[in-house]
Amino acid sequence: MTKIVTVALGARSYDIKIGQGLLANAQEHLSPFVKDRHVVIIADAHTKELYQSELAHNIEPICRRVDCLDVPAGEHSKSLSQFAELMEDILALGVDRKTVLIALGGGVIGDLVGYAAASLLRGVDFIQIPTSLLAQVDSSVGGKTGINARVGKNLIGAFYQPKLVLADSDVLRTLDERQMRAGYAEIVKYGLLGDASFFEWLEAHGEDVLNNEPEAIAHAVMTSCMAKAQIVSDDETEAGKRALLNLGHTFAHAFEAEAGYDGRLLHGEAVAVGLGLAFEFSAELGRANGQDASRVKAHLAKMGLPCSIADLPAGQADAGRLVSHMMKDKKTNNGILTFILVTEIGKSEIVSHIDSNDVIRFLESRN
Repeated sequence: MTKIVTVALGARSYDIKIGQGLLANAQEHLSPFVKDRHVVIIADAHTKELYQSELAHNIEPICRRVDCLDVPAGEHSKSLSQFAELMEDILALGVDRKTVLIALGGGVIGDLVGYAAASLLRGVDFIQIPTSLLAQVDSSVGGKTGINARVGKNLIGAFYQPKLVLADSDVLRTLDERQMRAGYAEIVKYGLLGDASFFEWLEAHGEDVLNNEPEAIAHAVMTSCMAKAQIVSDDETEAGKRALLNLGHTFAHAFEAEAGYDGRLLHGEAVAVGLGLAFEFSAELGRANGQDASRVKAHLAKMGLPCSIADLPAGQADAGRLVSHMMKDKKTNNGILTFILVTEIGKSEIVSHIDSNDVIRFLESRN
């Protein structure tokens, strides 16, 4: 049974469809958005082999024209050079403002294609078909699109909403255990930032989610998307509470930048460590208790995720260097760090005016 979550944004509202067999029935689900239109399906080298031809074949009968493009797999495709190449490739197809782009892949493809859609001819429609667990529960929802710069992650981009998100749990069967765990870290985030009962459910059913048990995965994806949809509906452009979705990410993005986006460190792995650090840092500042931090890290470890700095490729990085990466975070204002911290499991808060020296001392104590 297909479940639907609506991201309520007035004229820019759209549905997230969650269920099994959605890709196989793509013509039915995509028809309102692609019928009699030129469609460009963009995948990475991996999803191209798995799904691109199937999707093109399924929707060709109702489209005016279908073209397929692909980019290299991996975080390096979220770059200015790859963005420029993709834009030239799309324009070479003879597109117009009725053209629809389909992002078929994980978070990298969703972010890259979304930004291309926002920029192409000053904006064309696009559809998200996320094929990783992380993309299904997080990056495909909410309209954050963008690419990385040399100095930091997601610093070039736009808020640009898709017309539809199609989250097919069947495609998750092709993911390896590491990718499933990386996506799971983002699921845990939703329980920690605002839903203690969901975190408790994950403590009991997390292994079922990682094993892609149908009812468990549907509940986890549905709950995560509902949480994000509500926050995005209230604060589309991250002027306020949407920043809560970055719980653990200030630490995580610093680790990713230090690791150089070379594949050794997945985003979800960095987030897992960041979540534990956010709880520990909150406790150190007297905002939370250490028992919650221990509970969070114990669950992450049980699920096979890294839960300490020493577990990461960037784990031996100088604390000052990590803080210098954090200074480039989008939440930083006038050189002052802002963190998403917690008071307890299920209750998070935006805390500005964090002293960088406190962060350095905290990180040094964790090495």
